[in-house]
Amino acid sequence: MENNAIAYGILSFIIPGLGQALNGYTKKGITMFAIVIFLNIFIYFFINNPFGHFISLIYSLYAGYDAYKTY
Repeated sequence: MENNAIAYGILSFIIPGLGQALNGYTKKGITMFAIVIFLNIFIYFFINNPFGHFISLIYSLYAGYDAYKTY
């Protein structure tokens, strides 16, 4: 079981929301994916600097951690 939690965490780090959806939290996964899409669009147009990309990285780390903990 621990291996699945790690795999879901990694998948959700790469594509935020995927690990949550595979865990059975489909609505949460779709919401997290939509947030990362809007976040990256906002960063691209308004905060296109290293700080903006750092925010995106932090969100991806949170998504991976959340998928790992909700397994």
